[in-house]
Amino acid sequence: MLEQRHRSYKLLKSTGSSLQMDSAEFPGLSVVTVLSLLACILQMLSAVLLTYRYGGSASGKDKWILLWVFYDVIVHLTLEGPFVYMCLNGTVETSEGPLAELWKEYGKADSRWLVSDPTIVSIEILTVVLDSLLGILLIHAILKEKYYRHFLQIALSVCELYGSWMTFCPDWLLGSPHLNTSRWLYLWVYLVFFNGLWVLVPVLLLVQSWFCLKSLVLRDDSYEVIRKKM
Repeated sequence: MLEQRHRSYKLLKSTGSSLQMDSAEFPGLSVVTVLSLLACILQMLSAVLLTYRYGGSASGKDKWILLWVFYDVIVHLTLEGPFVYMCLNGTVETSEGPLAELWKEYGKADSRWLVSDPTIVSIEILTVVLDSLLGILLIHAILKEKYYRHFLQIALSVCELYGSWMTFCPDWLLGSPHLNTSRWLYLWVYLVFFNGLWVLVPVLLLVQSWFCLKSLVLRDDSYEVIRKKM
């Protein structure tokens, strides 16, 4: 009997050590972390389904752009919209519910999002209202091949880049006192990856608009030369 208890104790001790090793090997991967990342994946899947549903006649390049804009609007309305609501009625830190827990998780990387920082809230109000509207109009312009498509694409991209700059630049000038880069998850996933998307993709969209507008001008110039020769 004593031997059996000794074996059980060794097994529990070995299991506990294994769990501690796993926790040390993958720091920060709590249940809230996993659920937060799953929520982001669900948002992307929703954008994929919407692109598949409405972007059937669009070109391959435009389908990728539609995918991003759908995702962009979904994030602004379903994630940042509730954040603005929480901030206008208190703070994320004092709020409750699944979305509050998600923002509390992100707040571990940037504490300004927990306390209704005026700069962050001001940017997010603009993002939720203006960027969402521009995104919806851009989706319509792409699907209907409207002449103002690239005007909207450029406007939305500039707004996204401005928002990214104003989110981090004030804190950088202060020496980044609110940013927590002590864990790989906070630095490379929350801060670099998720925020970097809203820098990289808008830059690519600006480049795409540049070349499309350039080709239109060159085509018009060629048509004018041919017309004059006739």
